[in-house]
Amino acid sequence: MAAVNPYLQVENLSFAVGDKELFHDISFGIAEGQRIGLIARNGTGKTSLLNIIAGKEQPESGSIIFRRDLRVAYLEQTPSYPGEMTVMQACLWHCKEEPQRIQEYLTKLRITDHDQPISHLSGGQLKRVALANVLCQEPDLLILDEPTNHLDLQMIEWLETYLSRSQITLLMVTHDRYFLDRVCSVILELDDETLYTYRGNYAYYLEKRQERIDVTNAEIARANNLYRRELEWMRSTPQARSHKARYREEAFTDLERRAHQRVQEDNVSLQLNSSYIGSKIFEAEYVSKTFPARENEPGSKPKIILRDFYYNFSRYEKMGIVGANGTGKSTFIKMLLGEVKPDSGRFVIGETVRFGYFSQDAMPCDQQMKVIDAVRRVAEYVDLGGGRQLSAMQFLQHFLFSPLQQQNYIYKLSGGERRRLQLCIVLMQNPNFLILDEPTNDLDIATLNILEDYLATFRGCVIVVSHDRYFMDKVVDHLLVFRGDGDIKDFPGNYSQFREWEKTLSQPSPKGKEQVPSKKSNRNSGTANAPSVSNRAEGVSSPRRLTFKEKRELEALEADIAALEAEKAALETALCSGTLSVAELTEKSKRLPLLTEELDAKELRWLELSEIAG
Repeated sequence: MAAVNPYLQVENLSFAVGDKELFHDISFGIAEGQRIGLIARNGTGKTSLLNIIAGKEQPESGSIIFRRDLRVAYLEQTPSYPGEMTVMQACLWHCKEEPQRIQEYLTKLRITDHDQPISHLSGGQLKRVALANVLCQEPDLLILDEPTNHLDLQMIEWLETYLSRSQITLLMVTHDRYFLDRVCSVILELDDETLYTYRGNYAYYLEKRQERIDVTNAEIARANNLYRRELEWMRSTPQARSHKARYREEAFTDLERRAHQRVQEDNVSLQLNSSYIGSKIFEAEYVSKTFPARENEPGSKPKIILRDFYYNFSRYEKMGIVGANGTGKSTFIKMLLGEVKPDSGRFVIGETVRFGYFSQDAMPCDQQMKVIDAVRRVAEYVDLGGGRQLSAMQFLQHFLFSPLQQQNYIYKLSGGERRRLQLCIVLMQNPNFLILDEPTNDLDIATLNILEDYLATFRGCVIVVSHDRYFMDKVVDHLLVFRGDGDIKDFPGNYSQFREWEKTLSQPSPKGKEQVPSKKSNRNSGTANAPSVSNRAEGVSSPRRLTFKEKRELEALEADIAALEAEKAALETALCSGTLSVAELTEKSKRLPLLTEELDAKELRWLELSEIAG
């Protein structure tokens, strides 16, 4: 990377953990004003590289040359402070700014109790305190390791806007693809011990990375063809090749290396045959849950999670749950699973439901076990349907565990690799109802792509609690939005559509066209124009509205019908022209009835949807 005004230059850096080399002889620079995103699979050295630059680890070889007096601040993936510190003391630990400046950041990050002990903070609160600490240092270079982990959506959007508008120089690791796309101008990819540079945002990186993979695969294919010919020559008798040039023998080793490079598989498809699930999934029957005020915290109030909440979950439904930290998302999941009891009401679960729970908690596995043994304890094979099976070893390979890595002990895995293994163990249980609580935390982008593709074809039910907007947009059909104090909204669409809807509510209504609140009964204090989950149990005879998918289908049908009508008119004109050859006349005569049938079917569906839309 050419640096116009260099802040630092990394030269020939190598690093290994035990006998595993994470990166070898890599070089790059960081220039003033650059916003660099570092992408790599779990366990390939992302955090180690950041730690080396921040001076927390030492490389095997190589050097880092900093600009004189460069101020560097580092947000670690898992921040830690002495437990006896208060929030304000933690912010002042590395920051010599006036407390007023720190208070401004804490206010923006919604940290109000500055005298609260650090040991009392949740993971999300601790991350925000650490973030305030690094921002108030006003560094020349800001290094961020997974800054969006444990932040709620509102905080992620605030941080995204802050960084994209500031002039700060940035190096960060994140799995949040929207965050990468909107903040970063350079992408570094660490792959196969080598560093690749892409001068653009995440969307540009995806395009150019695929071009690189295509070129590499073509080169490997050519090398394999040549390798087979050279191998045959090398195996010939010495007399047959004695007259050949010695350089050909010396070049064979390099050719062999190139021919045996890893071929990139871009479209890994994994379709499992989930167990049968009936039409009865679960019904939340007027559930209420409140946590009492904490006795050791003067002024604290009871926390209302659910208030007379009703919901009837549908077969094959894919729901996202979003909301600020502390509004009760994880508590709702634990109540559904029977781990937390409601104060009143109940959850009625269908007899065929088989939950698979991917939680935020650490994996309950013996750390001395090998990866493959941990999966085999669940099942030796997974059913693909149609009599096909996938062994535990093959299944792990789908989730990027090579045969060599499968023989590794769990305690040697990185945090992201352990999360990936935890996901494999959940899916190997062949559930028909997946509950994923913050599944994107600590998973790399490659694993997220595989999981997203898996969920797209999953023949079962899904609930996802996540702050990853990209993941939610790809996976879910609609949202439950937890607003706190028992206020829950059911929104028919993904997260990006929900944010657009919220923006329209915040805009002034056109003169004379004020929004009229819904007249429906609403046990959850619903907002005008937002469907309330409680209405499903009220027996309210309100007309059904189009779902988001149906709206898109209606729009597509209008375009399809117009195109088909134009094609039909052109066909009829041509058939009546008398200028067609026999072959053309036969072809168009066959096409016309098929086209008419397709047009009739689409017009019928359009009428059905139009009646619902009113």
